[in-house]
Amino acid sequence: MFTKFKELIDLSNSSGQPLHEVVKEWEMLENGTDPIQIEKNSELLVEEMIKSYKHKIENLNEKSITGWTGFNTKIYFERMKNKKSLFNNLLSKAILVALATSENNASMGRIVACPTAGSSGVIPGVLVSLHEEKNIDIKTLGKSLLIAGAVGEFIRRRGSLAGAVGGCQAEIGSATAMGAAAIVYAIDGNPDKVSNAAALSMKFLMGLVCDPVGGFVEIPCVKRNPAGSILAFTAAELALSGVKSAIPFDEVADAMGKVGRSLSEDLRETGKGGIAATKTGKKLLNDFINNKI
Repeated sequence: MFTKFKELIDLSNSSGQPLHEVVKEWEMLENGTDPIQIEKNSELLVEEMIKSYKHKIENLNEKSITGWTGFNTKIYFERMKNKKSLFNNLLSKAILVALATSENNASMGRIVACPTAGSSGVIPGVLVSLHEEKNIDIKTLGKSLLIAGAVGEFIRRRGSLAGAVGGCQAEIGSATAMGAAAIVYAIDGNPDKVSNAAALSMKFLMGLVCDPVGGFVEIPCVKRNPAGSILAFTAAELALSGVKSAIPFDEVADAMGKVGRSLSEDLRETGKGGIAATKTGKKLLNDFINNKI
């Protein structure tokens, strides 16, 4: 039905329908899903994001199988409790939630893979912080998550959501674009600003490689998640102020797809290049393997 994200934006603008209603109708027509259930499911996903974050906060000493991660949430949580953060409560909470969710994933905890497990902290980082620090209700966030989903679907169609296909720009980059769109929709609801936020954030991370040490979704993945949340807020803030992306979202997604396909295999989730190929990265993996044998 729709081939471009711009077509959803244009329909919302011309019909006067809120963008999330356009997205619901699209989902209904393509998959036959009950529109009421679509919204309920989205709200349930937001609630699961909150639970995942809280699980980690209640289990701060839980480490990953490798032992490489799992302790960073505790370190940052202590900084927040001591009110030493450089950021305001909103951005500090975004970092905490994204980090906690990503470390929960690395410890085989329950997460919402939105859009992937490796980037599962970015969107909770923005949605949960908006809920807890800006008092935005679950229903509004559920609608915003629908917008994020639409952004992700068009990235999938025009580029990729998989690190093995498009590098980390396809995972953290896509999640950041989805998160930026969700923030704008929760705050303002303007379709054009939503599109601009998504486009701006994708450009921030264009070309980011996927280079997990040992192939585990830990180093550098865990710490890229809070960075994605902060960049999502940056793009949203710019778009909300009226800053526009010179390149439309759909074209940025196309460019991301082309860049991803041009990346060396070593930089697409194989654990052969980038951070994974460093001396320390190799030592971490060898030590882990030797300890397991």
